[in-house]
Amino acid sequence: MCEYELPEYVKIDTKAPDFTLPAYNPKTDDEEKISLENLKGKWVVLFYYPADFTFVCPTELKDMADEEQTFHDLGVEVLAASTDTVYSHRAWVKHEMLMKKFPYKMLADHTTRIAEMYNILDEETGIAGRGTFIIDPNGIVKWIEVTSGPLGRNSAELIRKIEALQFMEKNPGTACPAKWVIGSKTLTPSIKISGEVGEELQK
Repeated sequence: MCEYELPEYVKIDTKAPDFTLPAYNPKTDDEEKISLENLKGKWVVLFYYPADFTFVCPTELKDMADEEQTFHDLGVEVLAASTDTVYSHRAWVKHEMLMKKFPYKMLADHTTRIAEMYNILDEETGIAGRGTFIIDPNGIVKWIEVTSGPLGRNSAELIRKIEALQFMEKNPGTACPAKWVIGSKTLTPSIKISGEVGEELQK
């Protein structure tokens, strides 16, 4: 018989594992607590990166910072996260040129518990992988991306995914085909277009 509660692991289209973590807020230069439960009603991007003071990570976070207005316009709360401490987060923001004016709250998952729940923890090193999770206003995980090692991510593709997910939320029953962007053709899945998707997209 199990003597401890088994962890809740992330799964697509299910409730995101809840968490409450300390965070460094670069805009206030202070520490605060962030709870996923308190963000219900908002779109959330949980953006895990391996570690402060590394190499690809500041380029990714600079890319995300450059799109602050876009994320704001989409109503998205961006949370950066790693297994570092809030003190390391602050020192990195203050010293790394690419992190100047970084706008997003930085979660400190120093116990590695949340990285484990989101299935991106390297248990040998205690470092999280490059994991991106889009969570809808109902707290449901709608998209998961885990990128290998030194391969950096692209905020433009993340934004495209958010726009598609928001479109489908507002238009139930629709589907966004490959490379969909705002204003392009969508699909309404039906047996009547089975085997004739190409023709449907040309209408």
